[in-house]
Amino acid sequence: MSETREQALREIAFCEAILAKRGLTILSELFAGVSSIAAWDHFPPGDVFDPSSNSQWFYHCHPASEGSAEHGHFHCFLRPDGPAGPIHHLCAIGVDADGRLLRLFTVNRWVVGDDFADAATTLPLVARFDMQMPRPSYLLNRWLTAILVAYANEIEALIIERDAVLATHANGGALPLEDRTLEVLSELAMHSVR
Repeated sequence: MSETREQALREIAFCEAILAKRGLTILSELFAGVSSIAAWDHFPPGDVFDPSSNSQWFYHCHPASEGSAEHGHFHCFLRPDGPAGPIHHLCAIGVDADGRLLRLFTVNRWVVGDDFADAATTLPLVARFDMQMPRPSYLLNRWLTAILVAYANEIEALIIERDAVLATHANGGALPLEDRTLEVLSELAMHSVR
């Protein structure tokens, strides 16, 4: 295991441990002061954007599904040219109701409305995700950054798989980016990499 990955895994554990000392979790940090949580709403409202790295994220949950352990997921993006430029989805991070990491996955463009970029363009952006903002929680932002660092190889493989899935559904060379039957394009359950 690389030193970079080991350090990121330590940072994930550190953030979770500091929160646990106060009886908190990644999600309780996110929802501090929130009186109601509705499916599909972005948390925090307006998303989180770091102007130094051009990283961005939001969290949302889906309506509760029977038998599903996933509470919701963080969608992580990078805006390589700044806030007015294109936005590229890197990955989504699924968590349970206690904020424990369940899965990493990629989605089709219609799901998040990003500016689709192929794997060759997207892969270098993964390493640029670095969220150092005080709100909604510095520990939550560092946790997200550490997830993308610790699992960079897995996320890059998911992005490559995403493109392969899109290519198999291409019609006359056109990628099916608005095909509502194609939502999650690649995913990895996290118990398989721990």
